Amino acid sequence: MSNIEKLSLYLTIYITDKFIDGNDLQKNIIDRLPQLNLFTFDIRSVMYKNDQMNLPSKKDIEETFRDFQYTNIISYVDYFLEQKKSQCHVFSYPSEMPYYVGITNNFPGGLYQYVRFISLYDEYSFEHEFFIKISQSFPFMEKLSLINYQSQKHTQSYKSINDNYDSTIVKYNYLVTLDIGEVHDDYIEEFLFNTETYFHNNIRIYIKYKSLERVTHNFTRDVLRINCAKISEIFFYGEKIYSKSLRDYFPCAIIH
Repeated sequence: MSNIEKLSLYLTIYITDKFIDGNDLQKNIIDRLPQLNLFTFDIRSVMYKNDQMNLPSKKDIEETFRDFQYTNIISYVDYFLEQKKSQCHVFSYPSEMPYYVGITNNFPGGLYQYVRFISLYDEYSFEHEFFIKISQSFPFMEKLSLINYQSQKHTQSYKSINDNYDSTIVKYNYLVTLDIGEVHDDYIEEFLFNTETYFHNNIRIYIKYKSLERVTHNFTRDVLRINCAKISEIFFYGEKIYSKSLRDYFPCAIIH
């Protein structure tokens, strides 16, 4: 392998002691490949550890890439108190990866035109501005998965009573699959209010029946009907007995 000139490395690593950083890449890869002239990578280190006092910060990780001779390097660190888990994501930019998983509020933005699938997760709320950043960073995204049980600070009700609140509509021009089965009800509103979110017809959605029933006020809420009419398939988690109003509320959807 000493003659390798180009290398792409994409890994998710579960570790117990330290995050993968620039020092590790330099020592274990670059120094061992003297002919290497192009190195692209996307590495996510995941660690389950109770003591976060001794874990490195984003600045600490960035310092290990200070003398890196390759392309731009992006890094960020997340700590999840509820799960007692931390992760460090380091990658070369621009990226040609078709997917980007585990995006949190610390995501720095950028343009990722090759990405088709993304997943979002955090223990802190995703606000509307975050979804604007996501849609702009991944303009050709086709599948979006979201896990977040924290309520939004600025809900649709807040925006309705604050006339000066400027809410840019988030546009998902290529989205075909939306998985919001593990979310707070606020995010269902985020996607189903057409004043918040725009997507084309023929959307496939994964969702909990009881959550959808609450948000739509038992399938009677008119302000959600525009986006609901664009849904072509619904895959329900959980409940097997559905309201008689469900079919009329989603006139174009196949119900699974």
